[in-house]
Amino acid sequence: MRTGRGCEEADFEAFVAARGPRLLQVAWLLTGDTYLAEDLLQTVLAKVWPKWRRICAENPEAYIRKALVNTHASWWQRRWRGEIPHDRMPEKAEPADPFAAVDLERSLAHVVRGLPPRQRAVVVLRYFEGLSVEETAQTLGCRPGTVKSQASKALDTLRSALMTAQPGLTEGSDGYAWHV
Repeated sequence: MRTGRGCEEADFEAFVAARGPRLLQVAWLLTGDTYLAEDLLQTVLAKVWPKWRRICAENPEAYIRKALVNTHASWWQRRWRGEIPHDRMPEKAEPADPFAAVDLERSLAHVVRGLPPRQRAVVVLRYFEGLSVEETAQTLGCRPGTVKSQASKALDTLRSALMTAQPGLTEGSDGYAWHV
């Protein structure tokens, strides 16, 4: 029997079917690993299911996004530093070819995965999810100034890493990287 509020089991399944791929992308950007992202999203959805009737009337996507960030942070804090499975073998380092094109998306994803967890969370929420500074601060449980400073540090790291990864890029006076 439906309550009219959209808080039944079928509504949870419909929500996961509709928003699951996007939430999985957020989890992948946070973890940098396909299998960990799937585990993270499944863990969060398992936690959310018993509370679905309460949170579905509010903003379930924001709630789940915050749960993804918090659960990932708790994993990072207690993470075992032993062997780490990867979904592919690391590539061999090859000599730089000045004429080879660099895949910007791949370079960017690699650099984002190398950011500290807090900066990575800010980048994912602000620039991938398109949240405002205030929404990001609320999701992360910090002040807007912290979001701005973490975003600034992350963007500086991303900019310098991409400038070295892509020969021919120079930084303009406007702060953007331009091909020369």
